[in-house]
Amino acid sequence: MDQEIELKFIVEQHGVDALRQQLNALSAEHIPAAQLLNIYYETADSWLRRHDMGLRIRGHNGRYEMTMKIAGKVVGGLHSRPEYNIDLDKAELALEKLPAEVWPQGELPPELASQVKPLFSTDFYREKWLVNHNQSRIELALDLGDVKAGSHQEPICELELELLHGQVDDILDLAEQLISAGVLRQGSLSKAARGYHLAAGNAERALKKSEFKEQGNAALEAALAHWQYHEELWLRGNEKAKAEVLTAVAFIRDALQPEHEMAAAQMAQIGEAIASASDAKKAAFKPQIVQAKLMLTAFLVTGR
Repeated sequence: MDQEIELKFIVEQHGVDALRQQLNALSAEHIPAAQLLNIYYETADSWLRRHDMGLRIRGHNGRYEMTMKIAGKVVGGLHSRPEYNIDLDKAELALEKLPAEVWPQGELPPELASQVKPLFSTDFYREKWLVNHNQSRIELALDLGDVKAGSHQEPICELELELLHGQVDDILDLAEQLISAGVLRQGSLSKAARGYHLAAGNAERALKKSEFKEQGNAALEAALAHWQYHEELWLRGNEKAKAEVLTAVAFIRDALQPEHEMAAAQMAQIGEAIASASDAKKAAFKPQIVQAKLMLTAFLVTGR
């Protein structure tokens, strides 16, 4: 089992060239773009999804790999999730090769192998830069392509920073150096999450109630998730989502005020910047706003 830790950014589509210039300027090992085709599987009753499991086969240059991801955690755009990777001889599932610990009851359900079917796919080109940053080895992957389910599809335009080994602080520190160009925003929706939504019919995502009943940092995490979710809706054209973004930012400001006055003051400025933004894109990709979310993510993950 591997513990995948990655920080996901959505790239503004017209900013890809500017970002690539930034990445090429790093002291890094560059790996040219290669096509990755991924097929995601599910049962008719969404058994895997209901158990917070994701199953895919990835094909690259005639080689195939089966991956099972199980329940993890997302804070801001930082995804942390256990995953199991199995090399395959051909593009066919082999669930029996997964370790027993993957399964909720400690063993492969008898009928599952015959029930899982292809649900959606992602087809993209991945260009990589491998960087040694402080005490860590970090992979930066620029993914350009599409996620497709039946007649529905969405573009993929993402930058993922994956911690190969080292400290989470380093991946956050490197990310802070990349946001100045104004073409990145933190993304909380994975490619798989978007694929599942498309496969379910691509209905308009609904607004969520802003009830932050958790205590301490858990409430801050909930508010940050609320911010990210409604920012996505605002970018997709739901103008009512802007009010939910502002509600989340105000809650974070007030929660930080007693012990972190400077951070609270910064969050007040962020609220003002979002309120005055003429459109969602200008707010979402504004470096000041992206940095505030990144700093909050760092605080929640590292305590600093």
